[in-house]
Amino acid sequence: MEYDREGPSLPSARGPLSAAVRDRLRGTGPLPAPETVAAADPYGDDLQLALYQCYELHYRGFAGVRADLEWDPDLLRVRGALEGVFLAALRADTPLHDSVPEAVEDLLVEPVDGTGVSHFLRDKGELWHLREYAAQRSLYHLKEADPHAWVLPRLWGRAKAGMAAVEFDEYGGGRADRVHARLFADLMTDLDLDTTYGRYLDAACAELLATVNLMSLFGLHRSLRGALVGHFAAVEITSSPGSRRLAEAMRRTGAGPAAEHFYDEHVEADAVHEQVVRHEVIGGLLEEEPELAPDVVLGIDATGLVEDRLAARLLSDWRAGRSSLRVPLSPEISHTS
Repeated sequence: MEYDREGPSLPSARGPLSAAVRDRLRGTGPLPAPETVAAADPYGDDLQLALYQCYELHYRGFAGVRADLEWDPDLLRVRGALEGVFLAALRADTPLHDSVPEAVEDLLVEPVDGTGVSHFLRDKGELWHLREYAAQRSLYHLKEADPHAWVLPRLWGRAKAGMAAVEFDEYGGGRADRVHARLFADLMTDLDLDTTYGRYLDAACAELLATVNLMSLFGLHRSLRGALVGHFAAVEITSSPGSRRLAEAMRRTGAGPAAEHFYDEHVEADAVHEQVVRHEVIGGLLEEEPELAPDVVLGIDATGLVEDRLAARLLSDWRAGRSSLRVPLSPEISHTS
């Protein structure tokens, strides 16, 4: 029987759902009852961590956990119930644009006096803010582009070709040293953070987990391929101006050349990606399957919802002078690939 050896350690539980899933992965204890799942806060720590653990089985898994649990029927049933609660909340809480062009147009408009996380970090951020931001975002960036790769077999024609072209860039254009996950690990090294995959899972807030879970939710369901395309568009279209501000934050605080390079790279790459995603990926998808337009809108607008929730959490903590992390950053640094 195969057990994963290289994955991250299982996280500490944050409630009955995440405890039950963790115990099942360890080979002990029953899974949560359906009524326990149904009563959970869809955006809360417990449900989001339980769902994150289920999803991680489809990526690198956890150290000491059986690899075949990825397709365990009981775990999949629980994952489906957790997803149902999360997706229902997203559908209920997300203000939706009337059309894809309107949703995309709003993404292209930069507010004159923005107040988001990248604005805060550029103008007021200190190194401890940047370290916390990088530690939390590492849960995605150390597997950057992987959740979006799930959609490739579910597309064809222009949409597939455009998506594959952007993903090829995300994976370094065939060069291991330019893979974006590798570049983010280099950024973390500049910031004296542990680059071990999944290292900061216990530290990350529920709002951050929701941003990563959203990608996995859309990516792992063929029925939500339109939403994944919408999510990808939201990320790529808004990335270039946000990355420019983050690069300025890294320079102003003296974070280091690799920290600056990661965001400089995204300023240039994502300006090109934006055009490909708009015209080829979205355009190609809706040319073939126009009925998916509402799902593309959902993907765009639900991304805005979870990112706004994360921004509110981070800015509330930082402006009050407190950490955004559930546990403090460890002084023991391990720079591994």
